[in-house]
Amino acid sequence: MKKIFSLLFILTIGLLVFTGCTSKNVSGSLEELMKKVYSKLPNDERPMMLENIVVTEENMEYFLGTKDLEIEEALASESGIGSIAHSVVLVRVKDGANVNDVMTKIKENVNPRKWICVGVEDDEVIIKNKGNLVIVIIAQSGREKLEEGFNSL
Repeated sequence: MKKIFSLLFILTIGLLVFTGCTSKNVSGSLEELMKKVYSKLPNDERPMMLENIVVTEENMEYFLGTKDLEIEEALASESGIGSIAHSVVLVRVKDGANVNDVMTKIKENVNPRKWICVGVEDDEVIIKNKGNLVIVIIAQSGREKLEEGFNSL
């Protein structure tokens, strides 16, 4: 009887560890997810004329610092006007690609001072993931609320 309970206990712990260490991928279009990311940032704290820009091979280096990424798709949100450092990029990593490698490459290459007169410090850039979805937040203000919006996905 003790062996059965021990075996059940070991299996239960193993299942908890396995499910706790795997991240589920976030479903939905990047446009829908971007709206949810911004949901925690009040309208009066958002930069003017925010626009979503599809990240392509031609502009990937501008938004993510490198073209050497195994991604399925990406969407950037930036202000269309004003001298403000504000960039939020959602990246869906390809199935089978190493998410941590993608995040490391972005962290090593992204330029938080890509604008002419403004920028943020390297340690103020937020890069995190939920499953195969990565967010890159480069913003002078509202970083915490944007991160909170991402965490709520």
